[in-house]
Amino acid sequence: MSTCSIAVLGEALVDEFHDGAVAGGAPFNVARSLAALGAPVVFVSRIGRDDDAGRLVLDSARRYGLPTQGLQRDAQHATGRVSVIEDGGRHRFVIHDDAAWDHLDAEAARQALAGTQPGIVYFGSLAQRQPASRAAVRAVVKPLAGLRFLDLNLRPGSDARLLAAESLMLADWVKLNDEELAQLAAWFDATAPDDAGRAAALMARFGLQRLVLTLGAQGWRLYGPAGTLLAQGAGVAQPQVADTVGAGDAFTALLLAGLALRRDLAATLALANRYASFICGVRGPLPAEAAALQPWRDALHALPSSA
Repeated sequence: MSTCSIAVLGEALVDEFHDGAVAGGAPFNVARSLAALGAPVVFVSRIGRDDDAGRLVLDSARRYGLPTQGLQRDAQHATGRVSVIEDGGRHRFVIHDDAAWDHLDAEAARQALAGTQPGIVYFGSLAQRQPASRAAVRAVVKPLAGLRFLDLNLRPGSDARLLAAESLMLADWVKLNDEELAQLAAWFDATAPDDAGRAAALMARFGLQRLVLTLGAQGWRLYGPAGTLLAQGAGVAQPQVADTVGAGDAFTALLLAGLALRRDLAATLALANRYASFICGVRGPLPAEAAALQPWRDALHALPSSA
């Protein structure tokens, strides 16, 4: 079976923990995992032209085998930064304003993808917080003939509801956690006594094909139209949790890789769940060495093909 390429659009930044900085940003986490898992990926983002944070991003991309031709360089704006505040095993994120990825250039993004004809595009909401990057993301996503996969990253703000609605209207698939599902249900009158009912209402309103719901330690569910439960899985315990940063991104990355490689969907989702649990056992969104992901790459490629 043929393999399709994946375009990943959005923020690349550094997460500043109390004991040091690591490269991060949900799209960058997804893109690095995809590269390490052996899925064809083009990552489009924007970093500072010459700053320490940008060099950290570039070094990390190369370590995981992620091509860097889609990384735009900005002479006026610095690479994005996020202050990670750790509190009793939970994390609070302070995302600093006016980062390079807020100024993503649409024409440069199109050029980075020229000739690749991606079969899947991944995008989120955080990279659309400013007009320039919002226009660039949509200029790439709207004309795409392939699968449009939205990974929402809801943050407080007066336009959050509108931004979520506009993003959902662009998407074919969406991945949410339970808190995001509850928030969307409240915003868009998708009230129902259970997750299946809320999923059904949202999918009908926005014309979605699939809704992937992640539930942390309680596992995951895949919904189709009318709230049909297509697949589900229980949580996978991680005996030595380091932190949960990047676990959702890991789940998404392995799911996208399975879709791109035409692997069985239920088997892919089950492996994605185990991969997310593994990431909870390492510091930050990815292990320090890409070689640690080789067993997951092997497991992914060993999955049965889709029917």
